[in-house]
Amino acid sequence: MPYVMSSESGSRLVGVGVGPGDPELVTVKGVNALRAADVVVVPVMDSGERGRAEATVLHYVPVEKVVRVVFALNERSDRARREAAWDAAGARVAELLGAHSVVAFATIGDPNVYSTFTYLAQTIGELAPGVVIETVPGITAMQDLAARSGAVLTEGTEPLTLVPVTAGAATLKDALAGPGTVVAYKFGRQAQEVAEALRESGRIDDAVWGSALGLEGESIRPAGELGDEPLPYLSTLIAPAPRDGGRGGKL
Repeated sequence: MPYVMSSESGSRLVGVGVGPGDPELVTVKGVNALRAADVVVVPVMDSGERGRAEATVLHYVPVEKVVRVVFALNERSDRARREAAWDAAGARVAELLGAHSVVAFATIGDPNVYSTFTYLAQTIGELAPGVVIETVPGITAMQDLAARSGAVLTEGTEPLTLVPVTAGAATLKDALAGPGTVVAYKFGRQAQEVAEALRESGRIDDAVWGSALGLEGESIRPAGELGDEPLPYLSTLIAPAPRDGGRGGKL
């Protein structure tokens, strides 16, 4: 469903979640949206390296339909440079919307969960307020890791907390002090701090982490094996809620 602006321009921007990396995890609706678009924008780093979103998209649409736009995804130290790159990317997508009726933007995971698309939608709302903005949900990394590892995300009345570790170790520790399942995103560069927080909370034994899910180089390991070395930036961790092993007690 459209969630932003009116349709005065007649153009649509569709954020399509393409999952965590395995091309088979793109939904049927997601594939249809990619194929129905006039062009499909994929975010790339300024190094030009092909990212997960682009690699997934190319399983379903021809390369001629794909437009690579630099979003400086790997720029985290220079805020001014990052913002300039984002402004330029937004202007490029606005230009594409002026030339095409439907522009799809592919993003890993889900477009409404820590996604590049959220910021792009805000920019387009300012640059081209007549554009209709829609999203197609995608499978998230935590869902894929749960499926591949056998970790149950939630049951009964358990809460589920999703924490980007880039927000700081204190946020993660606060979540681990609660009763529910905790999922940590983007923790790779702070793996040692995450391991310490899990040990301090007594929740390391049941926790599991994964990276490159569904891709060559996939790794799914117990959190107890976390060491001092950094992991891939997009690593995901699940610390399941403490459970007594009973069945049906929380229904």
